[in-house]
Amino acid sequence: MMSSVTDYPFLVFILSFFVMSLATWAGTLIRKRRHHDQEVREDSGVILGASLTLLGLLIGFSFSMAISRYDQRKGLEAAEANAIGTEYVRADLLPAADAAKVRALLKSYLDQRIQFYSARDADETRLINGRTAQLQSELWTAVLAPAAARPTPIVALAVAGMNDVLNSQAYAQAAWWNRIPLAAWVLMTAMAICCSLLGGYRVRDPGAEGPLLAVLPFVVSLSFLFIADIDSPRGGVILVQPQNLQSLADSLR
Repeated sequence: MMSSVTDYPFLVFILSFFVMSLATWAGTLIRKRRHHDQEVREDSGVILGASLTLLGLLIGFSFSMAISRYDQRKGLEAAEANAIGTEYVRADLLPAADAAKVRALLKSYLDQRIQFYSARDADETRLINGRTAQLQSELWTAVLAPAAARPTPIVALAVAGMNDVLNSQAYAQAAWWNRIPLAAWVLMTAMAICCSLLGGYRVRDPGAEGPLLAVLPFVVSLSFLFIADIDSPRGGVILVQPQNLQSLADSLR
């Protein structure tokens, strides 16, 4: 459930802001119903400061995790374009008829990989993955037949290059599945709610300090928005663009 929600960063922002605002309001109600002396208020301030520090560390670590995964996806996109381009050149090592077939299949495969990075719909992605798997099977068969007929070291280079093409797609897919763990989101959310509750509890006059109550929920929700945006491969605004694959396709045309 959490992974599906984090695929929509703006929904994460709205939900987190609503829940944290509700927790802040609950804190003000607890403050009104209970009378505490100055010493209790000072103790709650210490607890709030420590909780905010821990929340900041959790947000920082989660942001770092999202950035590292985004960079990994970008690097694997470049590696995939390099593997396809290398195999396109190595097709010259095969007999002429087989080389022409491999190159035609590689162009179709390259188009599917570009569509994979550009797709935003789940149904479209499943169709692309199905066509990609079929093309992979055809590509492997296309290099396996001449390799079996002429098992020479030169032909083996073309087979090894095709193996790199198939592996690069698997590595890229694994990187797209590698997301921030659910436990990290749950822990950040719980800590944010606690901080909002304590923040509302420490407010003396909710009527006069009302605008300030929205500052913490807004800032933390904005942080959640950016983390979810960077971590989501298809949702939000910050996406991995298939620049290297598109550049390779343009050069092959």
